[in-house]
Order: sequence, then structure tokens, then C-alpha cells
Amino acid sequence: MWAFRRASVHLRNRGLISGTSRISCVKPEIASCYLESHNAESIESQGEVLDALVYLRRFYSTSGSSKSYLKFRSFSSHAGNKSSSDHNDTLEDALPELDTPNGAVHKAASRDGMDGELISELDLYEDESVSDDIQTELESLDSVSDVWEKISPKTEVVSAMIKALFVAPLLPVSRVLDNWVETGNEVTQTEVLSTMLYLRKRKMFVMALQVSEWLESRKQLDWTESMYASHVDLIAKVHGTFKAEKYIEQIPESFRSEIVYRTLLANYVFTKNVEKAEHLFNKMKNSFPVSCFSCTQLLLLYTKTNRKKILNVLLLMERENIKPSHYTYMLLINFKGWSRDISGMEQVLEKMMSEGIVPSMRLQASLARHYAFSGLNDKTEVVLKEMEGDDITKNRLSYRFLLPIYASIGRADEVRRIWRQCESNPDRGECMAGIEAWGKLNEIEEAEAVFDKLLKIAERPSSRHYAALLNVYANHGMLTKGKALISRMAESGAAVMPVAWNAIVKLYAGAGEVEAAYSILENGVTQKGGRALVTSYLTILDHYANKGDVHNAEKMFLKMRLVGYPVKMRSYRSLLNAYINAKAPAYGFRERIRGDNLAPNNAFAGLLAQADAINGSFGAKFLA
Repeated sequence: MWAFRRASVHLRNRGLISGTSRISCVKPEIASCYLESHNAESIESQGEVLDALVYLRRFYSTSGSSKSYLKFRSFSSHAGNKSSSDHNDTLEDALPELDTPNGAVHKAASRDGMDGELISELDLYEDESVSDDIQTELESLDSVSDVWEKISPKTEVVSAMIKALFVAPLLPVSRVLDNWVETGNEVTQTEVLSTMLYLRKRKMFVMALQVSEWLESRKQLDWTESMYASHVDLIAKVHGTFKAEKYIEQIPESFRSEIVYRTLLANYVFTKNVEKAEHLFNKMKNSFPVSCFSCTQLLLLYTKTNRKKILNVLLLMERENIKPSHYTYMLLINFKGWSRDISGMEQVLEKMMSEGIVPSMRLQASLARHYAFSGLNDKTEVVLKEMEGDDITKNRLSYRFLLPIYASIGRADEVRRIWRQCESNPDRGECMAGIEAWGKLNEIEEAEAVFDKLLKIAERPSSRHYAALLNVYANHGMLTKGKALISRMAESGAAVMPVAWNAIVKLYAGAGEVEAAYSILENGVTQKGGRALVTSYLTILDHYANKGDVHNAEKMFLKMRLVGYPVKMRSYRSLLNAYINAKAPAYGFRERIRGDNLAPNNAFAGLLAQADAINGSFGAKFLA
């Protein structure tokens, strides 16, 4: 049992999932860190840019990159400056959106990312999670310890199979592997696992699926439950969950284990398919023991769709005596932190440590950012010093976390001290962190110097690297410098990732060239078959709203629906601001919100009151 707090909580009898769940919440006395002090209710020209970027020989498309654990975005450098009402909306914004729809993968994507770009620790810290594809692999592998020891996720393993695939990038994967075997190479479990991990780490899911299909069709190795689960995951990422469902029906019944189904569950959660996720969870509950992994997936789903159901999952775990994992605790800690329930966050941390679970560096960084965002600089520094350890020179992994967090609380001296430790020989992640940190401190020249160093150490700089400095320029309204950097990125031939498009959109919109930003977003991303980050659309929507441009705000609001992003209170808030700033009547807004099964928080209720006043004045004029 894992009672979080001493406070008693009285609950109504209700199922975890309305209508379909068989999980009932009895009325236990549960001291819950989750409930304590938590209110669930409140919770040059555009043509030049396109010419330079749209027609690059490759376009990056993340084929449903699964980051099914919390994907929190970086904190604002203005720690503690937001009002609590604003932060309620920030919580919603922080919860992840999909970057690319499943099934929207083009053939060209099979070779995307082949430059061998290693996902940096900085990328993982920004997303506040290890990519779910790696985590699923770790949790679903068979207990073959001798094999796994050879493939430590902390070390880079470039297998002979990977080298063969990269030597002949234009040939079909099946032909490359056939030739590889014919030349006397042996397909071993170690070789396959290291190859799949390498491809997954780079989100090269199309190629990974082709390798998996080759293994299955050629009957290479004796397939295990984990191999089938991995195949299901890849199908869901590349072709969508419907195809994954069909494939499961073809798996021999003896191999249709909980691992296979929970992999499908994770993909349902990623696509926010609540109905299917809940149905599958209940089906699994009747066939297998309830696992921490599955419960954590539901927790993740409900943080994004229905926060009132989070407590029900926690009660189920308590009743079933399911011990939370490190990731379960990280999910709850982040949720409490984004809710600005610092006391509750600390209580969850205390419970976690009482269970003997040591916080990872990434979780410590998350704690520090939550403290910083709440303006608790003293507590932030305490955590940062703990992350440094007794000798920071022996704890280099901490550099990329420390730099931007120290910058967010205005400690330029600490940023300079940390940067001096790695300045002579930084890696890419440290450079990215340095650019972000100096940008937050308004030290543009310092950020540019670090970027130049990054270009020298990165053999093939990616658009993500360019996006780091582009964001600095965008945040400071430096359009001319941003355009020059975009030209450099185009000349480098880097595949343009959604994160880079987002920086470009922000750059132009921030400079007041909203139409140019929209054109770049529409032509540069949509026409290439991918999908931009939700923040790209919100950036433009916000600018239209601030101008009181109701027509274009509604157009962007509809566009977000059409490309597949679920409507949230965040986008409704911006749209309503457009009406208020235009002093135009917003009739039927409450009905629109109810139609999307959303409930206004206190901050939004205040906006509705302003809109009602405008509606009333128009009505009075009409009657007069």
C-alpha cells in the first residue's frame, strides 16, 4: 500500500472509467499527496524563406515519435512572474500534443535522420522524459540479462547490421540485409537488439519496421513476446493503431502476452484515444495482473484528457498493492509542479524517497525548474547544488541541466562558472544548453559564440541545432539576424525538423510579420506532408487574437482542428481574446466549449464575463 498523506479523503463510489470500467473506488481512507491542496477544476520576405527551406532535398517527419511519458516544455526565463490564473492555462499548455499524425509517413521518411544524429540528453531533458520507444523496449525485453548487459542504453552501439544499412542507403532494407547475410554475417539476438535500439533512438521507425519485417519474413531468430511487442509498436508508429490491432490478431496466441497489449495501450495513450485505451485497459485487467506500466499510461492519458480520473488510478494502484515506478512518481511530481502545488510535489517526492527510489538527475532538474517557475530561487539553488555533487568536474552529465536552470533564476555568475568547466571541449548537448542559457540572460554575443563552437564540433549540424539560436533571436525580436541564420541553415542542407519550423514561425510572428509566419507554416510544413508543433499554430493564433483579428483567429482555430490537434481551453482562451480585443460579440461561446467537453477554469470564466458584457452592449444597441 502506498498511502501518500495522513489526510483522509472521502470519495463517492464510482468506476475508473464511466460506463465501461469494472474498477470501483471503494471509500478507503487514503492520505493522498495527489488530492492535498489540489483543485481538479482549476487545474527578407516569406518567399525567400520558402525558397531556401521548403524545397530542401529532405524534410524531417517524425513518424509518430512516441514520447508517452510527460513531455513538459522548458520553463520561462521569467520565473515566478505569471499569475496563478495564467499558470492554470500553462499547465494545460505543458501537457503534450502530438507532433505528427500516425500514418502520415512518406517513403522518403524511411531514410530521414540517417546522418546518425544522436538525440542529446538536452533533448530528453526538454521533453522531461525518456522516449517511450526506448522505455517500452527496456520494460518489454525478455529477461536475457547477458544480452542486455552487452547493450547498455548508456553507451553507443553501432552494430555491423547498422553499418551495412548506412553503406547502401538507397537500396531496399530487405535487399541490403539479404546481401549482408549472404556475405557470411550472422543474425544474432545481440545484433538485432542493438540495431533496433540504434534506430529507435533516432526515431527512424520506418527503417526499424522494415528490419523487423525482414526478420519475421525470413524467419530469423526465434521470435519472443518482446519482439512481437516491438513489432506492434513500430506498426502503430508508422501505420497507426488500427494496423497494429490487425497485426496482433495474427500473433500466435501463446505470444499475445501483457507486454504486447500494453505496447498497444501506450500508443492509444500517445494518440489520446481515451475510449480505446480504457477499453483495452479493462480487457487486460480481466486477463493479466494489473501492471505499474499500464497504470502509469492511464495516469499519463488522464493528465492530458481528464484530470479528475487521476485519483481513481491511484486508488486502484493502492488497492492492488502496485508499487509506483520512478516514472510514475516523475509523472505525479511534474503534474503537481505544473499545478503550482509545491507542497504536494514535495510530499510526493518524500514518499518516493521513503520507498527507496532515488531521484534521477532528470527528475531533480524537473524539481528545480518547478521551484524556479514558482519564484522559489533558494529552493532551486539547493536542488542545483545537489545535482552538482561534491565535485562537479566528475558529474559532467549535470552541465546541460544546470546551465539553463541557473539562467532562469538570473544567476549569470553560475552559468559562467559551469560553462567554464566544459568550454574547452563541450559536447553538442552542452552547447545547446549554453545557447539557451545565454539567450535567457540576454547575452546574445555569448549565445552566438557557443553556436559557432557547436557548428565546429557537430559533423553534420541538424536544424535542431540551428533552432536553438533561432529561438534566441525570436525571443529578442532580432528578425534580420534570424533571416541570416535561416539562410545558413538552408545552405547547410540540414533536414528541417518541426522544432526548426516552430522557431522560424515564432521569429516572423514576433516581428509582426504574422502573415509571413502563417505562409511559412502552411507552405513549409503542411505541403510537405508533415505537421508542425502545436505551439507553431498557437503562436500565430495568439498574434491574431492580440490584434483583435477575429476572422483570422477563427481560421487558425479551425486549422488546428483540421490538422488533428485536439481543442483545449488554451486555444479557446486565445480565440475568445480575439473577440474581446475586437470588442465583437462572441455569441454561443459557452455552447462551443461544452460541445468539446471542456470546462472553463476560473481564469476563463473571467474572460467569459468580459465577453458577456460586450454581448450585452451589442444587444442593447440592437434593441435601441
